Amino acid sequence: MGKRVGVLMGGWGEEREISLKTGEAVVAALETLGHTVTRVFAGPGLDRALRAADIEVAFLALHGRMGEDGRVQGLLELLEIPYTGSGVLASALAMDKPMAKKLFQLHNLATPRGYRVAREDAERALELHGDSGFPCVVKPAKGGSSVGLSVVHDAGALVPAVAQACRFGGEALVERFVKGQEVTVGILGDRVLGSCEVAFPREGFDYEAKYKGGTQYFLPPRLSDTRRVNVESLALAAYRALGCRGYGRVDMLCSDTENDVVLEVNTLPGFTPTSLLPKIAARAGLDFPALVQGVLDRATRDESHVTEAAPVAPVPLRIAR
Repeated sequence: MGKRVGVLMGGWGEEREISLKTGEAVVAALETLGHTVTRVFAGPGLDRALRAADIEVAFLALHGRMGEDGRVQGLLELLEIPYTGSGVLASALAMDKPMAKKLFQLHNLATPRGYRVAREDAERALELHGDSGFPCVVKPAKGGSSVGLSVVHDAGALVPAVAQACRFGGEALVERFVKGQEVTVGILGDRVLGSCEVAFPREGFDYEAKYKGGTQYFLPPRLSDTRRVNVESLALAAYRALGCRGYGRVDMLCSDTENDVVLEVNTLPGFTPTSLLPKIAARAGLDFPALVQGVLDRATRDESHVTEAAPVAPVPLRIAR
């Protein structure tokens, strides 16, 4: 039986264009699977649009701030509409990269050392940087699609890079640069689908490299079988550390010194037939419609059951003398 599915796409931020592409790809796949699909464009008045849509479940084709950060998930919880992907808390934690790094460290998961810089402190970035050294990576503390990312090689470029990153959400993350292979791991439910190495023509997998071409993909990654299995296990541990569910993609770096580190967890990764997660799924035997159906099958809500407690007799107040 087909479902009445609302595909939420668009959004408020700098990733709106990518979200629209994801949304249209998902709509096409859902329609081939026999579902009744309604496009729901996220923006002001989203609550009214959702109430008017008459849907059973929401498929989130949103990316970045105000879509992937728990706020839309919270709205869907209030409207009692099941949705795809992670819940409110996991979405918020994954989007806040500095906070996610703290949780990775708490779970003994290797991640590059870094620190947060607020917009009002951008001019003090060099002072805050201290002896962290160069090169370093600067990116928005809350964002995706590598928007605003830059690799900084010297002190003179740090403040402009931090100011640029702060344009997207008001805070920057500065972290140690790790030289090595970038590997991304695809997860469906609580199972690793596989991994893909992303080789790009310049330092930093930025927006231009990601969406404008010139990038090479290796499935499986150019790693030994033993190391690949370890990388995928580390990625799954990071996904679980944030409490993620449904599906996701974990970005890793496999350094030249044989150390593997977690960069971030994407709770709503790109979802067109040419995106990284669908590439990984295809190699695992899941074509794009089957992957879309697998994600939809795992749509749910953060159930909170409140039961009535038995009445409690008041305790007499006793005053010590």
